Amino acid sequence: MNVEELRAAQAPLKARYKNDPASAQVTLHGRGSVDVPQQLCLVETFLGTTPAGLHPATGGDGKSACSADLLLQALVACAGVTLGAVATSMGITVRSGRISAAGEVDFRGTLGVSREAPVGFKRITLGFELDTDANPASLAKLLELTERYCVVYQTLKHPPELSAG
Repeated sequence: MNVEELRAAQAPLKARYKNDPASAQVTLHGRGSVDVPQQLCLVETFLGTTPAGLHPATGGDGKSACSADLLLQALVACAGVTLGAVATSMGITVRSGRISAAGEVDFRGTLGVSREAPVGFKRITLGFELDTDANPASLAKLLELTERYCVVYQTLKHPPELSAG
């Protein structure tokens, strides 16, 4: 998609959201079915069902997706799509690129071994390796805007109100 195609696709949406802010409020959903005997959650995706299970560090066999890995993969996916749109809008050519996310977890918290060990990620890093001729200032702006507009990045940086029940 080139810059004109991207702008043509987004212009009516931006106009509608500006004139009717409520129309920009969209509720997204995630769904899955639990399989308690197998200790799995069968997560519904647009490509089919993905079985999610225990990470090997918590007793899993490694044959199923780990939800923590899926979170990092969602961050990579969102950052990649956002980077592509921002690069297109800025007129920056990215010939190729790799995005990586790494998260540090102390599984003592998850397994209840230590109350002092947190449950969840202690730190997440997002990395970019891009093949581009963009000058350093343009590249820095590209990465800044990618972080600014990446939904998953911003959600992790500024956690939303969360409830279960």
